Amino acid sequence: MARPRPFRLGALLLGGIALLTACGGDDNAGGSGGDGGTVTIRVQGLPAGTDQAGQDQFNAKIAEFEEQHPDIEIEASTNEYDPQTFSALLAGGGVEDVIRVPLTEPQGLIQRGQVQPITQYLDEWEHAEEINPQVLEPISDGEGDVYGIPRSPFALGLVYNRALFEQAGLDPDTPPATWDDVRTAAQAISAATGVAGFVHESKDGQGGWQLTMLAYAHGGELEKADGDSYVADFQNDAVRDSLGLLREMRWTDQSMGETQLLNQDDVIRQFAAGQVGMFMGTPGTYRLAKQNFGMEDTANYGVTSMPQAGGDATMSGGEIFMVPASVPEDRAAAAVEWMVFYYAEPQYDPETAAAEAEALAQDPAAAVGVPVLPMFDDAQQQLINEAVAPFVNVELENFQPYLAGTPELELKPEPPLNAQGLYQVLDPVVQAVLTDPDADVDALLAAAEDEANRQLEAAQ
Repeated sequence: MARPRPFRLGALLLGGIALLTACGGDDNAGGSGGDGGTVTIRVQGLPAGTDQAGQDQFNAKIAEFEEQHPDIEIEASTNEYDPQTFSALLAGGGVEDVIRVPLTEPQGLIQRGQVQPITQYLDEWEHAEEINPQVLEPISDGEGDVYGIPRSPFALGLVYNRALFEQAGLDPDTPPATWDDVRTAAQAISAATGVAGFVHESKDGQGGWQLTMLAYAHGGELEKADGDSYVADFQNDAVRDSLGLLREMRWTDQSMGETQLLNQDDVIRQFAAGQVGMFMGTPGTYRLAKQNFGMEDTANYGVTSMPQAGGDATMSGGEIFMVPASVPEDRAAAAVEWMVFYYAEPQYDPETAAAEAEALAQDPAAAVGVPVLPMFDDAQQQLINEAVAPFVNVELENFQPYLAGTPELELKPEPPLNAQGLYQVLDPVVQAVLTDPDADVDALLAAAEDEANRQLEAAQ
């Protein structure tokens, strides 16, 4: 069983499209065949209707792809991978030929035989061997077969409101570097402005997700290898210290506001309205704050690298495009052609990246230049950065603390097996700490660890 290795970040890529890993539903089947030997494939990845610029760009790329590949037709879907329904959809043939999954999912999908290796198809791309092997490792099996193509990998950091920092007498160009700094800044913001200085997500699996980020920053893990298996590891000092920090900020400092039990959309909506000082997130939340939640003064958006408490690490993630095991060979080959064209080539080819950035920049609601992690080496990514630079329409200087600090951190992938289930199990623990000053953390962690191990045993 391949275990993803931590790695350190080199250059950062200025991406045209930010991402948010989320779960939805998928309900339509792919098709094959057609006149003249045409293969029709259904693909996930079409942006939601609220993202008109993204939809226009996606459809334009479909037209370009179909012109280059007259034997392949693309049917795009806004459906999203849902781990709760995927098995049933796969068994019933009701799933697309290309699925988009968060980086938490591939190892489980691979082990259960629900997705197929794409190595034989991917190897036909002339730049396949140049992909960073550490990017591919979390989506490969123990034999080295690759099962997907990553897009816009990311590292978590701390998002903050620069205007609220100034109102609290803080320097927005020198954001918190440690969690002690975050605690101090949150108190200052709350006292000076009356809004929540720091907010932690706590429902829809996002409480466990963000607790894992905190544990990494404190030097811990939530899941560990035990021989050829994985087991939950919640009862360690890093997790306890992370929960202790939340307890102190919530109840002693009173710097987290009164409204709790929030998911990411709730937090970004409040942030866009100027009601949140800081939260953990990626640079991609810029786009969500601007486009989905109407943040008018985007110059107030700031982001820095993940503050630390002894771990010198942050969580990495991203979205992966994979081919279900049920897809026949002709559609699988066509699916990988599309995945390379739309997801791999723009991350490698400066001309393609520039063309996409220029097209996206025509819409004032779009965000071009939001940093993401590189898929190839530093030199190649620098070429991409230079190509995209003329079309950047975000306040790139406000991303500098993130760009400067993140390369110094170790990047840790999300827990490799059943991570979404693990996060769901930890949600009630986080919720208890944020809503009950007398919550018994040790008992809660012990019970959650037992349940997580039951799920892991079933998954393996």
